Order: sequence, then C-alpha cells, then structure tokens
Amino acid sequence: MSKESLYKVQFHNKGEFYEIYAKNIFQSDIFGFIGIENVVFGSQSSIVVDPSEEKLKSEFEGVKKSYIPMHSIIRIDEVEKPGKAKISDATNKVMPFPNNSYSTPIKQD
Repeated sequence: MSKESLYKVQFHNKGEFYEIYAKNIFQSDIFGFIGIENVVFGSQSSIVVDPSEEKLKSEFEGVKKSYIPMHSIIRIDEVEKPGKAKISDATNKVMPFPNNSYSTPIKQD
C-alpha cells in the first residue's frame, strides 16, 4: 500500500508569513505559479481554538486549487504528518526577492 504524500508549504503574502499543509502541489500551467490542492488542517477534535488556523480555514474555505507565485514561496517540504497551519507577521522574518526573475527581457532597438 503506497503512502500518500503530504507537503508543508511556506510562503509570504501581503506582509504575512503562511505555513500550510497540502496533499497535492504541482507546477501550474500559469507561468510562474505553483498550484496547491487539498489543504489539510489540524485535528478537528482539539478543544483549543487557534485564531491563525481559523483565519486560514476561512480563507481557504471552498477553494479547490490555489495558485501561489513562485517568488512568494519560501520552502516546500514533504512531511510525515501535518503540523499546525498558521499565519504570522512576516515583519523582520522574510525578505522578498527584490526583482521578478520570471519576466521576459524588453527588446530595445
């Protein structure tokens, strides 16, 4: 029996640091984007409610696929089991790459 893969995806978005878990990630047909499907959240039986995980749940509610720009991705890890999905303030934690390396050069005559 084959084991289903699980990925931890870390990326930044609008000054916040996101850490989510997903069953499927793929290179999108949209140039410069990574596709994410089947986002996984922590245990439903937990009595303690984490506000950042609840914010993520509401943000990804009803989303089939999400496309994240490659330059926003910090890291993707294949993991054994899901951890706590969270959103945190990215101030002084993440420095975005200063330019867009996916653009095509402008031809000058």
